[in-house]
Amino acid sequence: MSSPPSKRPARTHTRVRRDFELEAGTSAHYEDPAYYTKTYRSRLDDVRFYADYASERGGPVLEYGCGNGRITLPIARLGLDVTGVDLSSEMLADLRARLREEPADVRARVRTKRGDMRTVRLDRRFPLVFCPFNAFLHLYTRVDVERFLARVREHLAPRGELVFDVSIPEPEELARDPGRAYATPRFNYPTPDGKGMPVRYTERFDYDKLRQILFVAMEFSPVSGGDSWMTPLAHRQFYPRELEALLHYNGFEILDAWGDFDRSPPTRDAITLILRARARRR
Repeated sequence: MSSPPSKRPARTHTRVRRDFELEAGTSAHYEDPAYYTKTYRSRLDDVRFYADYASERGGPVLEYGCGNGRITLPIARLGLDVTGVDLSSEMLADLRARLREEPADVRARVRTKRGDMRTVRLDRRFPLVFCPFNAFLHLYTRVDVERFLARVREHLAPRGELVFDVSIPEPEELARDPGRAYATPRFNYPTPDGKGMPVRYTERFDYDKLRQILFVAMEFSPVSGGDSWMTPLAHRQFYPRELEALLHYNGFEILDAWGDFDRSPPTRDAITLILRARARRR
């Protein structure tokens, strides 16, 4: 007599739906290195902060969101080794082009790795891990944050430090009418021929308060006519006490909190939060 067939549990497949809006908001702003460089060329306070801190603490340094080297290169010029991780192939290609203009000793100090900061493994440890200029705001969910901080722990040397900065949510900005275009002065958009193209520039803000994600639509219209285009940007909005909890429950202790790149303490009017943290001993 044959035994009855065993009942096997039915296979279930959990399909993760891609969020194309978030994917575009994560990558589009970094697809044109020339525009990125022009837009942020006067943003120097954070460059000085990270370069000075690396010089004081010593390298090597791991930088998440290294882009085209706005902070990476000044650190390398100080004589410190830097490993830069970034998701944008365009920005990394521009960084490599910039490196070719640097002295040989600076070129030798910089290594790059294209990849997702939630998953990249480098098989080495660093006394300093940086995540500058709102790169942390591309971690949109609790799971994203947990995965990133797990990678940071893997890459931190004993007593190593994680330093990162984020914009503090601004209620007025989050409450803006998504149907209104906020105009700013026109400017010359960089073009390959170096002449630039005069454009009108507007921004639209749409805040998803359930997911705490601010979607920004950056709209460009050539003054002389022609096709307009839009570049999306998505930033998760983290509140200071929320960050404190996320770091704590992922095994980190906050060593310092600053409200500006001059290392002054945060105030109720601060628009930036810089945190210095260390993994707690298990």
